[in-house]
Amino acid sequence: MERSEAYFFAAALSGAFLASCLVFSALHREQRAPYMDEAFHVPQAQAYCQGLFRQWDPMITTLPGLYLVSIGVVKPAAWFFGWSGNIVCSVGMLRFINLLFSVGNFYLLYLLFCRIHQKKAASGFQRILSTLTLSIFPLLYFFTFLYYTDPGSTFFTLFAYLMSLYGNHKTSALLGFCGFMFRQTNIVWTMFCGGSVVADQLSEAWKAELLKNKERKNLPPKGSFSEQVRAFRFLLEYVTSLKNVITLILLTWPYIGMAVVFFAFVFLNGGIVVGDRSSHEACLHFPQIFYFFSFTLFFSFPHLVTPDKIVSFLHSVRRHLLQYSILAIISLFLVWKFTYVHKYLLADNRHYPFYVWRKLYQRHELMKYALVPVYIFAGWSFTDTLTPKNIFWKMVYFVCLLTATVPQKLLEFRYFILPYIMYRLHIPMPSLLKLLLELAFYLLLNAVTLHIFLNRTFQWPSNEELQRVMW
Repeated sequence: MERSEAYFFAAALSGAFLASCLVFSALHREQRAPYMDEAFHVPQAQAYCQGLFRQWDPMITTLPGLYLVSIGVVKPAAWFFGWSGNIVCSVGMLRFINLLFSVGNFYLLYLLFCRIHQKKAASGFQRILSTLTLSIFPLLYFFTFLYYTDPGSTFFTLFAYLMSLYGNHKTSALLGFCGFMFRQTNIVWTMFCGGSVVADQLSEAWKAELLKNKERKNLPPKGSFSEQVRAFRFLLEYVTSLKNVITLILLTWPYIGMAVVFFAFVFLNGGIVVGDRSSHEACLHFPQIFYFFSFTLFFSFPHLVTPDKIVSFLHSVRRHLLQYSILAIISLFLVWKFTYVHKYLLADNRHYPFYVWRKLYQRHELMKYALVPVYIFAGWSFTDTLTPKNIFWKMVYFVCLLTATVPQKLLEFRYFILPYIMYRLHIPMPSLLKLLLELAFYLLLNAVTLHIFLNRTFQWPSNEELQRVMW
């Protein structure tokens, strides 16, 4: 890191942490009692704090990683500073754990940007600005101030991916296990780390094969259908070789071990969810991928919704009208047969998805079909920005994206945090203007979100407690 870049990084990190501390103080002043899912997480962490490790709230559906890390931080701090009584494992102290995770996430994002976007592809200022922007990504940033699993889950997943990029796969798998202890579905992104290793190996082998056969000049256009067919054929040929399979196993055995641990857990537990399973049933909810594309289109609009993108998309539709017509028919069918509406989505007016569904999807019964052209554009723009990535990396990413989103019956924006961050890390480094626009947009969204949460309270007729709207 050059000296000027180090100064910029230190200033950005210090400024972000100071601003977050001020927001943390304001939020905790207004909402001192546990709110929403904190009503389950805080008492469980406090029970662990008292040494009651056999006590478990059956309404909690995730593993105890958050509570174990919290005790591992709070207890030594309490001993060192001489804290005692109610301050130890208080709501504020537990929430502060996530503020510490946010600092770690900032640093990890910077290291990932440096690793993925080398000096020739991006300036130090661009990497720091990208880090600052993604560190205040509204979905993740809001839950920095509450005692939720998201900041810690993101921290260990990003850390695992960073170690994977540096070739330290045993450490990566171990960190992936930590992420799994925060949220079981993080196993998908641990497998993504291993899959990225396989993708790099396949990419190198494919390049070597093309050079050997002197086919470099006959390469299909990047991102084209012919490239995908050709790559898939090569993949089938590659994995039918025992030598190649052994090579891949030797490269990825830590991740394979983690997969074995996961399947053993599912077998012994009788499912992926611990605790209350009635509201977390898996299904084939294919429109979730459409919701994710729309979500990404909204939060990355400076990169995905540009005049050039729109013109290129229209040209693509005109050139490949038959393919887009087939895609539209398939999308309409998936929306028709596989749209599920979770009871929480319709009943809980304390989350933004409730209002999105009510104001948009419930406006008319045909609205969900009318949005298909938007989904297609969002999906095209999404994949177009990933064109520079090799075809095998894109295969791995999309398999993980589908695995992480489609089985979820509930439309919950928090489930999109990790796939979005992985996507945003890997797009070509945007121009300074786009980065500033994205940063301003995130700052505005965070200000509006926090204002609504703190000041637009309401009460339910059957409950005297103040209710607040959040992501």
